[in-house]
Amino acid sequence: MSYDVRDKTVLVTGANRGIGKAIVESLLKHGAAKIYAAVRNVASAAALTEAHGDKIVPIELDLTKPDTIKAAASSASDVSLVINNAGVLRTSTALSEDAIEALQFEMETNVYGLIHIAQAFAPVLKANGGGAFVQLNSVVSMKCFPQFTTYCASKAAAYSVTQALSTLLKEQGTAVLSVHPGPILTDMGHDAELTEIAEPPELVGEEIVAALKAGAAHAYPDSMAKQIGAAYQSFAENVVEADMSEG
Repeated sequence: MSYDVRDKTVLVTGANRGIGKAIVESLLKHGAAKIYAAVRNVASAAALTEAHGDKIVPIELDLTKPDTIKAAASSASDVSLVINNAGVLRTSTALSEDAIEALQFEMETNVYGLIHIAQAFAPVLKANGGGAFVQLNSVVSMKCFPQFTTYCASKAAAYSVTQALSTLLKEQGTAVLSVHPGPILTDMGHDAELTEIAEPPELVGEEIVAALKAGAAHAYPDSMAKQIGAAYQSFAENVVEADMSEG
């Protein structure tokens, strides 16, 4: 299902910096009418409102606090596109002493938060004609890198949920896009010590806009992502995107 962001009202989680901010900039560049900048602290969106005026509406949303998600869905009842970008990362292997704690922390935001967002906003998208739902996953949802074991596991779980949402939301006319960036030049990329191979976050925003317009199910923004995506494409088309049942 093709979706054009021009003249649309959008909600972006984690919109105040990094990939989220780049997504906002791309949406505005391509004609989005209004963007709810969904952030934990609305003051953190001040730079966006200063730059873009009333096209930006800061709104409180914390993926670990379901009440804020429900409140945001009530306030942003005019959205037809939801982009769940916010996420967390801990550098932990399966053998690290803090592995279980790290995984619990990442699952709460990266997976449970996604489910809360989907449950809160699916009815909103349906009421507004279907629209689209975008989930920021990662190449690590397809390939586990041992030094980031728990993060990879949380993103693999998020990707699994995204696949299910693609089928579930199709019934109400909502397109679902799973985005799989590789190393991106953000604070998270810096914390993961990936700065030397990281690419600009603008690539992610532009790829999302293009993939939505093309009606794609997956998006691979950067060099590493495109390499993995090319190898994964056949499986994605013939298994993940295929109409298959458990039986």
